[in-house]
Amino acid sequence: MKRIFLIVLDSFGIGGMEDAASYGDVNVNTLRSVSSSPFFSLPNLRRLGLFNIEGVNAGEKCASPEAVTARMREASKGKDTTVGHWEIAGIYSPRPLPTYPQGFPEEVLAPFREQTGRGVLCNMPYSGTQVIQDYGDEHVRTGDLIVYTSADSVFQIAAHEEKVPVETLYEYCRIARRILTGEHGVGRVIARPFLGEKGNYTRTSRRHDFSLQPPSVTMLDQLKDSGREVIAVGKIKDIFAGQGITESVYTGGNEDGIARTLEYLDRDFEGLCFINLVDYDMLYGHRRDVDGYARALTYFDGRLPEILGRLREDDVLMLTADHGCDPAYTATTDHTREYTPFLMYGKKIAPRDLGTRKTFADIGATVLQYFGITPAFSGEGMLEDIK
Repeated sequence: MKRIFLIVLDSFGIGGMEDAASYGDVNVNTLRSVSSSPFFSLPNLRRLGLFNIEGVNAGEKCASPEAVTARMREASKGKDTTVGHWEIAGIYSPRPLPTYPQGFPEEVLAPFREQTGRGVLCNMPYSGTQVIQDYGDEHVRTGDLIVYTSADSVFQIAAHEEKVPVETLYEYCRIARRILTGEHGVGRVIARPFLGEKGNYTRTSRRHDFSLQPPSVTMLDQLKDSGREVIAVGKIKDIFAGQGITESVYTGGNEDGIARTLEYLDRDFEGLCFINLVDYDMLYGHRRDVDGYARALTYFDGRLPEILGRLREDDVLMLTADHGCDPAYTATTDHTREYTPFLMYGKKIAPRDLGTRKTFADIGATVLQYFGITPAFSGEGMLEDIK
């Protein structure tokens, strides 16, 4: 019974790509930045070969890495969650998803106000925790919705759960999702419910993402169509709008995501368990918290032996990322255009350095290759290179 556990360490870039400057990113390197923290310690990732990956100049190299190593180049245009995950699964995005540094235009907001019957507050890029403090009182008084964005391709709607029931907020997000297509096809519409009173508003755990439908077939579709399981842990289901998923579970952060992964490691199934660990990006990268990012990586490294110890004879563990988010880069709080790491470990897989790959889609192609499925997208499987 073959199983693959593909874990995305969200935003864990390993150095700026050749075109990073065209994205406004100069001398960015998430791994290098977090390695400067006194809280950075990755002995288990080192053992697998993280510091042996081409172009990595942080950490001490391992004399005999235990995993296949590669540096992944993003072929798509962009540096966000949706584009990165889609490319891992086989979708090439020739244009970055739209962003709105000046807020959303009236051609978007007018139909949104009309169809929801509510006004709009803010309409600017904003910190999600700060926006509810600055606009929460007016929202509670008027019922107008707090609409904001970020450096990502997102349309976010914040509403107090006692003013706008969560299911109603979700319906408003569905309305926005129908409006935001074509040139305004943002990657995600996000519900951001909150609670509390003046001066003390806090976001609740009932966030929900409404993503664009993937525009073409992915490795998830092909696995599902072949009768295999495709288990999504964390925000994977939302990123792919549920397409190609057979089972899913949301998580409350990295610790919860690791716990769910360990549960699936103990369960019988054939197919893919696709996991996103989001805290690196959400809690530390965007907030430019180098030490917090380092602590989170160190925590994962400390749990890694548990994951490796539960792998069965035919299991494969893959570790990668979807983009960078250099916590030491203060020119913006945006993601950063970076190469990502790839580590592949299995009891039957011989370690080898595969250099720099042309596209993230090689990961999806490798997943399919392991199950004897020919990819319906451009991407080269990496198993043949290591036999």
